[in-house]
Amino acid sequence: MQHKLKIDKRKLRSVTFTLLKYLSCADKEISLCFVDDNTIKQLNKQYRHKNKPTNVLSFSLQEGEFGSINPDILGDIVISVDTAKEDAIKKSVSIEREFNFLIIHGLLHLLGYNHENSPKEKARIMQKKEEELLKFLYKADQR
Repeated sequence: MQHKLKIDKRKLRSVTFTLLKYLSCADKEISLCFVDDNTIKQLNKQYRHKNKPTNVLSFSLQEGEFGSINPDILGDIVISVDTAKEDAIKKSVSIEREFNFLIIHGLLHLLGYNHENSPKEKARIMQKKEEELLKFLYKADQR
């Protein structure tokens, strides 16, 4: 849990539902958790064997031996507020836009998209889908 930044939960729920609906997953559930760098570093070390903070981690509940137990729950997305703030500054975007991007990125991982340890073409496919979703999201937001 993080306490450094007030997060508009209602807006993030709306964004997440809009994305799920667009991806034909409106009947699916995900959880979003906003943490600090310390917490995400521990998770990254435990699950990915990388001893450093990262911006977002996704934990699919659709994979593995018990992946079919509850097909309506896609999984968990964990976002580091600290790293997201740094990334937003580097990119010259708002923290809200960075959160939206990280939700998109995490959601695509939950849906099976991958950019790490995969051919460049798969990484490009994921990047194009991220761009498509960001464009859609901001068009939907302007209505």
